[in-house]
Amino acid sequence: MARRFGTDRFQFEVVEGWPKQEIQGVAACIACDSRGRAYVGVRNIPAGGGFGSILPGEGRVVVLNPDGSLHGDWDFKFSSPHGVWVNDQDEVFVADTGLHTITRHAPSGEVLLTLGTPGEPGAAGKPFNMPTAAVQAPDGDIFVSDGYGQNWIHRFSAKGELVLSWGGGDPVFIQKFRGGPVTGVTATEAGRFNLPHDVYVSPDGIVFVMDRENLRWQAFDVDGEYVAQVNGVNRPCDVAVDREGIFHIVGGGGVEIWTRAGQKLGAWGEKGLEPGQFKFGPHGCWIDGDDSLYIGEVGGNEGLQTPASTILFFVCLTRRAHACEGPRSIHDRRESSLCSPAR
Repeated sequence: MARRFGTDRFQFEVVEGWPKQEIQGVAACIACDSRGRAYVGVRNIPAGGGFGSILPGEGRVVVLNPDGSLHGDWDFKFSSPHGVWVNDQDEVFVADTGLHTITRHAPSGEVLLTLGTPGEPGAAGKPFNMPTAAVQAPDGDIFVSDGYGQNWIHRFSAKGELVLSWGGGDPVFIQKFRGGPVTGVTATEAGRFNLPHDVYVSPDGIVFVMDRENLRWQAFDVDGEYVAQVNGVNRPCDVAVDREGIFHIVGGGGVEIWTRAGQKLGAWGEKGLEPGQFKFGPHGCWIDGDDSLYIGEVGGNEGLQTPASTILFFVCLTRRAHACEGPRSIHDRRESSLCSPAR
């Protein structure tokens, strides 16, 4: 029997053997379209061995079918894919920390829009210096967390015109990561950041920024005006929002579950090598139309010298009455037995 994970009414069952295709490299991020295809941002194995990182290298996007089999790779050369996000039109946004770009793609991989100059970091406070994520607001505007090389949020029109930027803060994290001298000062004030690692725009136009190294998220209106913050979040890397509007945040705490008002509902996640356990560190996540959860991991250590990436797929078990109405969208392959109450 497949293992179950979760807390309280948020229960998931790991799908063993998904994906069917072994992916060589680090699966840093994952998102799904309306047809159930998963787009996985992969950092290739460096020529000298080891694991791909946020620094310039080579990367690609791998597309998986709903059953986890390989659909194909895009014919586009990335450097270090960091964040993948899919809009309602099945357009795919990729943030690349190595190229300093945000690209918008058709499902085929065709490039529809490029923001930033490939291979060239922007000036201080300008797009981009190792951006971490890009999403769209309900009105089509694009929001980018410009995260490692600087600490800014940028808002663009749907056509790619820069509207405004806000935030700031010395790039202390990347200075430490590179092993050089730390010359900056950590920004902890409201409205400033210490590694904005992900961004989410709610249907009512609130911009939530995962301020990872400050162990918090901050909320703003679409014009960058500060609204609120929630502290005590364990190194939030990525947030996926279910149909109830509940935040499922992956990061240093495994998976933490929060209301957007800041009430922590629980946390789950185990370190280990068994199915459903985290071998490395959960980094990217996505929740599909059935509230099933996908997680990509990054990292590695001397005891786990493996070229294969780790992607975890958890089917959401019953925590709402309508979950047993039958398959609705992109995961019709699920067995009806998965609608039995979690035990």
